[in-house]
Amino acid sequence: MDFRQLKYFVQIVESGSLAKASRQLFIAQPALSQQIAKLEAEVGKPLLIRTAKGVTPTESGTALHHHARFMLRQLEQALSIARQDPGSVHGMVSVGLAATTVCAVGVSFMRRIREKYPGIVLNVVEGMSGHLAQMMRMGQLDLAILFSRDAVPDLPCEPLVEEALFVMLPQDSDLVPQRRVKISCAETAALPLILPTSIHGLRRRITTEFEQRSLTAHVVAEIDSLSLLMSCVRDGLGATIKPMAAALLEGRMRERWRTLAFSDADMKRPNYLYSVEPARLSPAAAVVRSELRDTVKDLVRDGVWRGVNLS
Repeated sequence: MDFRQLKYFVQIVESGSLAKASRQLFIAQPALSQQIAKLEAEVGKPLLIRTAKGVTPTESGTALHHHARFMLRQLEQALSIARQDPGSVHGMVSVGLAATTVCAVGVSFMRRIREKYPGIVLNVVEGMSGHLAQMMRMGQLDLAILFSRDAVPDLPCEPLVEEALFVMLPQDSDLVPQRRVKISCAETAALPLILPTSIHGLRRRITTEFEQRSLTAHVVAEIDSLSLLMSCVRDGLGATIKPMAAALLEGRMRERWRTLAFSDADMKRPNYLYSVEPARLSPAAAVVRSELRDTVKDLVRDGVWRGVNLS
C-alpha cells in the first residue's frame, strides 16, 4: 500500500465513479482500476461496490476512506512544512495541558517553539482534563493532551505516553518508614490523603482501584489546585497520589519528594495528543503538534520526565 493508491481510492469514493475519478486524476481508467485491485488485494477485502450507476464504498471501504483522508492531509501538511523556511510559519496555536503535564513539558515545549518557530504564538491553556476536552469539542483549542482515548470521540488522537501513579510524600515525612520504596493499596488508603475532587479523572482512577479492593481512602482534604495540593503535602498535612511530573512543579527538585510505587496495583494514566479535524488544522498547528510530540519523546528518553513509558 502506498499513498498514491490511497489518493486514488479517496478520489474514486468522493467522485462516485471510476470514469469521473480517472478524468480528475488524469489517469486512464484501466490503470486506475488496476491500482484499486492491488489495494483491495493488500487489504484482503472488497473496498468498492461497482454498479451501473457508479461506485460506493463497502463498510471496510468507508472505514479506510475516513482514515485515508486523514493520512493524506497529514502528508500534505508535512510536505508543506518541509518546504517552508521555519521563519515563514506564522499564526497563533492554542494548546490545552493539564497542570501535571505543564510541569513536565511546559518550559521545554515553549522554548523549543520560540527557538525554532519565532513566528508562532503559543496560547497554552492549563486546566483539568474534562474542561480541556470540552474546549476541544467547542473548537476553542487546536491541540490538547488528554487522558482518555474517547475524551473527544469525533477528533483524531494519538497515544503519547503512559504515566505511572505514585504515592508522594516529602523526603522527611514519617508517615511511611524511610526504608520503604513500595506501598500497598491498603496501606495507602489508611494514610491521610490529599486528593483532587471526584470530578477529576485522576481521582476517579484512584477510587476505582480502591473500590475493587473494597478499600475506602482516608481523605483529609480535596484540592483541585495542583500548586496548593503539593504545598500542603510538602508542609506535612498528608500524602497524595500523583504522576511523577507533579514533583517538578515550579522547578522544584524531585529529590525533595519521596515517590513510592504501588506494590499490588498497576496504576497508570495514558496520555493522548488530540488535534482538531485535519481540514481545520493550520500549518502552524501542524508544526506545534509535531514539536509537542517530539518534546515529550526527548524528555522521556533523556530521563527528565520520569515514571512514564512512551506509547
